[in-house]
Amino acid sequence: MRLNPEERIKQQLVAQRELAKRAQERSREAAAAVEQAPEQEKGRMGRLAGMRKAQLARITNKLERLERELAQLQAPGGAVLPRRARGRRGRAPQTAVILAAGLGSRTWPYSETRQKAAMPVANRPLIRRTVDDLRAMGVQQVVVVVGYLQEQVRSALGDDVVYVEQANPGAGSANALLCAADHLQGDDLLVLYGDVACAPENLEALAAKFRETGAEAAALVQTLPMDEVCDDWICAGVAADKLRGIHGHGRHGNTRITGIYALRRSALSYVRRNPGIVRHVGVGGMPPLEAELAESIQMMVDEGREVAAAATVDYLVDLDKPWHILDANRAAVDYLFRQTPQDRIARGARISNKASINGRLIAEEGAVVGDGTFLEGNIYLGAHSEVSRGAMLENVMLGPHTRARDFCLAHGAVVGERGLLGHGAEFGGVMFDRVYLYHYCEMAGVIGSATDVGAACVCGTIRFDDGDVNMEIKGRRERARHSGATYIGDYCRAGVNAIFMPGSRVGPWSCIGPGVVVYDTLPSRSLVLVKQELVTKPWGPEKYGW
Repeated sequence: MRLNPEERIKQQLVAQRELAKRAQERSREAAAAVEQAPEQEKGRMGRLAGMRKAQLARITNKLERLERELAQLQAPGGAVLPRRARGRRGRAPQTAVILAAGLGSRTWPYSETRQKAAMPVANRPLIRRTVDDLRAMGVQQVVVVVGYLQEQVRSALGDDVVYVEQANPGAGSANALLCAADHLQGDDLLVLYGDVACAPENLEALAAKFRETGAEAAALVQTLPMDEVCDDWICAGVAADKLRGIHGHGRHGNTRITGIYALRRSALSYVRRNPGIVRHVGVGGMPPLEAELAESIQMMVDEGREVAAAATVDYLVDLDKPWHILDANRAAVDYLFRQTPQDRIARGARISNKASINGRLIAEEGAVVGDGTFLEGNIYLGAHSEVSRGAMLENVMLGPHTRARDFCLAHGAVVGERGLLGHGAEFGGVMFDRVYLYHYCEMAGVIGSATDVGAACVCGTIRFDDGDVNMEIKGRRERARHSGATYIGDYCRAGVNAIFMPGSRVGPWSCIGPGVVVYDTLPSRSLVLVKQELVTKPWGPEKYGW
């Protein structure tokens, strides 16, 4: 039996208050452990304390939201307003610049065919999501700096923004911002790296900190999860909500710069003076010749300018490596359901009373849930999508016109527009648009657009030694966050019985022949076939005594 909205929120509040109590205790214990830890352990314990603090902030934020929603429901005539209709806290800068010109080469095999900023996240281009959030905050002017594969950005945004082209996309983020300098209106601006998937509450927190402190600049910072290493990022030293300095890809640190800033126009002078390299690195560090915006922020700190630091309060994922596509999609879908406290069934959607539904359902116009299907957890069905004939879905988002049928199994998946999960197909991860898994597949990871996966294809998810999967990213061996994932580029084909080992990658425009085992990386525009050696012998009735 389904609860009404008020009862559901009351139940969630009880659970959330208990979570908040436990999180507060863990945060205090972690902070005390840092003080007592020996010097060699302080870095690790500090990261744990930062994680506990960030977790407490997220839980508290959700608790406050639930209390507001309950108060609205209990008020006379009080229905929960859609999130975009609620009042925003404070006033954001009226201009924003999104930097969307980079090559994104670390996301290969997707970087050959995709601009990172236009990558689909929960079936919407990332940059479209960002612009919509900025508009909802009250930002009037959005300037987008484009370069590599700029057509994809323009297609996602249309004429809603001002475009500026960066002639050399590899010149760095400071150079990209300067390309937009002559087009800016007003005295304050937000600057966002276009490949960052981010909850709007983070942007609000940054704008509020910028306004409250009156600082010349403010940076959004994020506590690193325990499974992220600091040498992947530009880290930040923060004290009393102020940025004390940056450190490029060092060995120590538990807080990173996210690539989202608020600036006064006067701060652009530091951007113009950027030295074209990150100078704040450790001895032996090897920064590239690239004008990184974080170095301009460091120059402000060095000269005594106040730079405020605002901590993230909800999800933020930098699409830096292939596995971050999985992280960003899962975080965005989770956020959607946290903002939707009850089922939402559009007019024209058809939900069979013979379907087993245990969880929350969002069904857009024309979506169909047929007899004998099983829906568990959070399920989102796009317009005119179809779940039929025994399909089993658990925590899944289906794109418009996508079909899941014939006893397929999808779990923890985001499936793009006009895809197909056919008879006995199993999938977990992200499928872009028009991907077909016809039947008897077991796949996990990220599968690019218009890819056809043949019958009985399998993705290995666990190594024999139970160890981590290492992946080579631009010549550097790195531990992949999702060790059981395979990454197949756009416009590929896989023949029957192809096997993909954990962490393998396939470049775009490639074909994997029947029975091929893909162990590591297959370059783009490749055809790989098994070379078979046959043994032929005479045979017949005589072998059986006739």
